[in-house]
This record gives sequence, C-alpha cells and structure tokens, in this order.
Amino acid sequence: MLHTTQLYQHVPETRWPIVYSPRYNITFMGLEKLHPFDAGKWGKVINFLKEAIRRKVELDWGVEDDEYLDKVEANIKKALQEHLPDVVVYNAGTDILEGDRLGGLSVSPGGIVKRDELVFRAVRGCQVPILMVTSGGYQKRTARIIADSILNLYGLGLIGPESPSVSAQNSDTPLLPLAAP
Repeated sequence: MLHTTQLYQHVPETRWPIVYSPRYNITFMGLEKLHPFDAGKWGKVINFLKEAIRRKVELDWGVEDDEYLDKVEANIKKALQEHLPDVVVYNAGTDILEGDRLGGLSVSPGGIVKRDELVFRAVRGCQVPILMVTSGGYQKRTARIIADSILNLYGLGLIGPESPSVSAQNSDTPLLPLAAP
C-alpha cells in the first residue's frame, strides 16, 4: 500500500529538476523521507519537529564556547533527570565550529572536544549506553577535531575497552530484542 503524504506537492516528471513523485513515498520510523532540495516542505517538517521537542534550547547566531557549553551541560543533565533513556544516540555535529557559515555558531575546536566530554560524562554517569555519530561540519579541519575528541574521550576512559561505564560490549542488557517479532 502506498504511503500518502501532506508534506509534498506533486512535481510533474516533465519539470526539471525532479525532486519528488508519489511513487517515492516511504517512511522511516514514522517520519517521511527528506530530500535536501525539497524546500517547499521544510517549513512543515520544522513545525512537526518543533512540536516533538521537549527541551527547547535556542542559541543566537555567533554563540561562543562559554555560553554554548553552559547550555549543553545544564540541559543534558536536566534532560537525563526528566527521562532516563535506554540508550542515547548522540549526534555530535561539528557545524557549530567557528567559521562554518552554515552552522552559524562560533565554537572553538577545544569547545567541540569539551562538548563531547560533557555529554559522555553525563550519559555515562547515568550508566546509559551511548552511540556517537558525527555530522555537519563543512570545513576540512573538522576531521582532525573529531579525531581529537575521540582521543580525549578514550584518554579519559569514557570510551574504549577499559571503560568502566556501560557499553555495548560489557552490558548484560541487549540493545535490541534477540528475536524479531
């Protein structure tokens, strides 16, 4: 059965570029797929996501390390107090880096490393497994910053085989059910 959507308007195949056709209707975890060039539906998607956000933290353009890190630290702790998840998927984007024209913030490389440390300390302190994924960051230097952050987390014992905290390797609780329904 074809999934119907209210987010798109049909684009005829004779129109260039073809971004969407009803034949492409799919969902993932209840969310309709997103096309990066579907500017017409982004407003509806943003409104949908805003309604789903329980802890709204807004930052002004150009925010630097101190303000950013204070908000991260305060809000990660409050979020974990409000709801302790079974697992955290941490989107560790680097588009917050100073000079990134798309991210709009002005966080230093050291600030990014510190942010990751704050998040890992808070989550690990609650004995919750954490999966870090990298994203964003549109500068060549972001690869080095991500590597520095991972080395810092490893050096602090927040990741790696000797980590005393919960991880996928040492947890008695499987992250996924053993048998599919």
